[in-house]
Amino acid sequence: MRAQIGGTGAETATRYDFIRTDAFEWLASAPPPPASIHAVVTDPPYGLVEYTDAEQKKLRNGRGGVWRFPPSLDGHRRSPVPRFATLGNGDRERMRAFFSRFARLLLPVLVPGAHAFVATNPLVSHLVCGPMTEGGFEKRGELIRVVHTLRGGDRPKNAHREFAGVTVMPKSCFEPWGIFRKPCEGRVQDNLRKWRTGGLRRASPGAPFKDMVFSSPARGRERGMSSHPSLKPQAFLRQLVRASLPFGEGTILDPFAGSGSTIAAALAESLSGIGLERDEAYFAEGRKAIPLLAGLPGA
Repeated sequence: MRAQIGGTGAETATRYDFIRTDAFEWLASAPPPPASIHAVVTDPPYGLVEYTDAEQKKLRNGRGGVWRFPPSLDGHRRSPVPRFATLGNGDRERMRAFFSRFARLLLPVLVPGAHAFVATNPLVSHLVCGPMTEGGFEKRGELIRVVHTLRGGDRPKNAHREFAGVTVMPKSCFEPWGIFRKPCEGRVQDNLRKWRTGGLRRASPGAPFKDMVFSSPARGRERGMSSHPSLKPQAFLRQLVRASLPFGEGTILDPFAGSGSTIAAALAESLSGIGLERDEAYFAEGRKAIPLLAGLPGA
């Protein structure tokens, strides 16, 4: 199933495709070169377990499984977060295989010099970044999203009084995003001239794009537009999509689009995007949420 918009106004040719499909199937069936994707910005299911049908059913029922349901704060219900510390050796091997396959299928659909921003987590980032570079991508750094989550910082479970001065693991204060690039054809300047990719768009003429962004969790109006548990705020995503296309030209792909927040950010920045989502409920939500999120002013 496809939700397709062509044009958001007379002043721009911006368009987006939001397609209900499996990302791997879509990538495997993409037309042969010349490639047509100029950037990737995605928050993949990097724990894998939390997005299985069984765990999603528990999430939607509001109880049990790998998802942690925090108590309400000041009368506001807080979003659930997955517990990656529960992953076993088999889960980790499946994750490595997942990203190896992802890198292998993604590389051919990208033009030379295309950047990929891939969200991950401090506990599993090595299982994401290793397979991406082994699959042919260049590691160009990591973007640190400074955000305080509910992960870590707890005392030992069922022994918090006995070990009141002990923290099992650090309180998480950041979210790492791997920054990868498909190798350029020749020099960066040659690639920029031919493919319009190879670098990142500066924040302003006097300031480069930086690898640290302060970003609170999505709240308020955005949460009213999308209930996806991994929703990223527009204020953050719009910076990434803008930076990913150095001249504001080309198409951005989100292979794991959820309810479409990355595509909404691209739309808000007058950029073209393609979002892929296999979950029927998230896809249906995204069809409604994308234009609403894109319309948020000053995000």
